[in-house]
Amino acid sequence: QVHLEESGGGLVQPGDSLRLTCAASGRPFSPITMGWFRQAPGQKRTFVAAINWKDGNTYYADAVKGRFTISRDSAENTLTLQMNGLQPGDMAVYFCAAAVFSTNYDYWGQGTQVTVAS
Repeated sequence: QVHLEESGGGLVQPGDSLRLTCAASGRPFSPITMGWFRQAPGQKRTFVAAINWKDGNTYYADAVKGRFTISRDSAENTLTLQMNGLQPGDMAVYFCAAAVFSTNYDYWGQGTQVTVAS
């Protein structure tokens, strides 16, 4: 079993930055991919960014390209999301997820709230 725990959410003003972290623990951890998703109130959970754990290739949703950066620390089993230029449209609960057995995401964290308001 893998446990994922997000941290780093909070209340910021438009234009500010936040850095989210996802710490993985449990079984020996060697995912295929890890990703960030978000869910705004009343909306479906949507893809934000993902990273191939082995080669570090990254993928972004169009809405966050150029503003968000995903990275991983394989030694520490942590995933980060640096979010710059936050806007009210970025306000959501952010979840990290790990694809371990296939390209489908098998494990999810509980989420961390990001609020953007002036």
